[in-house]
This record gives sequence, C-alpha cells and structure tokens, in this order.
Amino acid sequence: MQKKGRKPKVDPWFVYILRCGDGSLYTGITKDVKRRCQQHNAGTASRYTRSRCPTKLVWQEAQPSQSAALKREAAIKTMTRKEKLTMIRLRKKAG
Repeated sequence: MQKKGRKPKVDPWFVYILRCGDGSLYTGITKDVKRRCQQHNAGTASRYTRSRCPTKLVWQEAQPSQSAALKREAAIKTMTRKEKLTMIRLRKKAG
C-alpha cells in the first residue's frame, strides 16, 4: 500500500554507448543495461550491432523517464565521433 502524497518508485531509463568490434560507436536506451549488452553480443538486439560484435559498454547515463532518455539519445546521435569520445573520456576521468 502506498502512503498518501508519495509518488510510486520509477525505475530509471539509461542511455548507453557501445564500442563495436569494428571500432564504431552505437547509442541506445534501455531499462536494463546488462541485459541489453548481452543481447547485443548475442546478435539479438539491433541490426547494426549484429555484424559488429563483440561490443563493449563504454558509457551510460541514467535518465528519469523514457522520454528523457529518448531526447538524450537523439542529442548524442547528433554529436560528432570526436565529441562522443571526449564525453566518454571525461566520464572515465570523473570516476
């Protein structure tokens, strides 16, 4: 039973970037990053990564909703490769 005035707990969505076996970068969204990465490496997640295995998770970011995750994914997809690599590098430095 939910207490009055409290919002139900909502699981976050994640935006993620994979480095594919050919060195390319793939951006997507999911609620379960580990499961989605396993799907990519099994060849069952996306047509793009199917022929570019293995993939490696190099970046992820939590978002409060699917809508926010889709907007962030779209913004990342407009970035240049150099900008994406800089973002990945900065996140690794930050810990």
